[in-house]
Amino acid sequence: MAKIPAAQVKELREKTGVGMMDAKKALVETDGDMDAAIELLREKGMGASDKRAHRIAAEGLSTIAIDGNKATIIEVNCETDFVAKTDDFKQLVEEIAKAINAAEPADLEEAGSAELDGQTISDAINEATNKIGEKITLRRFALLTKEDDQVFGPYIHGGNQISTVTLLNGGNEEVARDVSMHVSAIDPRYISREEVPAEDLAAEKEVLSKEALDEGKPENIVEKMVEGRLNKWLAEISLVDQEFVKNPDLTVAQYLEENKAEVVNYTRFEVGEGIEKRVENLADEVAKELNN
Repeated sequence: MAKIPAAQVKELREKTGVGMMDAKKALVETDGDMDAAIELLREKGMGASDKRAHRIAAEGLSTIAIDGNKATIIEVNCETDFVAKTDDFKQLVEEIAKAINAAEPADLEEAGSAELDGQTISDAINEATNKIGEKITLRRFALLTKEDDQVFGPYIHGGNQISTVTLLNGGNEEVARDVSMHVSAIDPRYISREEVPAEDLAAEKEVLSKEALDEGKPENIVEKMVEGRLNKWLAEISLVDQEFVKNPDLTVAQYLEENKAEVVNYTRFEVGEGIEKRVENLADEVAKELNN
């Protein structure tokens, strides 16, 4: 039996998307011939995920796994909303979140090597890709840790399309979850206006000053106008200054004060945000599939 280097197995996996054991078996059967191994996998109906590598996976699910003082929020993408709603895909996403929460990887590469049911997360994703017939990717994850006296507030919205975890000092899980619900709905950019970078503040002030001057306002009142508009902008992007979504009579800061709580951090994932979706004619897409 030919001795197959681990680097060659890795290369075949990257080219074909098959699991580690399948890649190794193919290389053993072909005495380490990479091209022959790829052809063998194709003859067996495997290794199809390389054909899908160029596709855009902008659908999918986000979810949260919590175990004690550790929380993980993830986004896993697929190509269609139909697949995202299947039980197999939902289960895969939940299992990946738990595996990452247990392994605490430093980055996506390390996450791919984390153990999931006797295989790696990467192998589980490749296996699902070949089984389901769509490109599947672990797009991102975030790990959060807390002290014993701090509180997590997980909230998942819209069939796992938006997931948010908030970490509080004080309060309780219900208060933290309420804040996560607000973050999910409003998507603030910062916890407070003090966190806004100075360069962003200067750029916004410049834009507002130009707008006020273009409106023909006298220069002696432009400064006051800009100050008022800048305060309004800061309130719109800062979590604690926003009107609380469950009670608009309160700001988030007032709601937190009532419950003796303070926001330490939050993480919000919305499925597909920042991914440019490709729109194609259905007939063209079907014809393309038939020719693959």
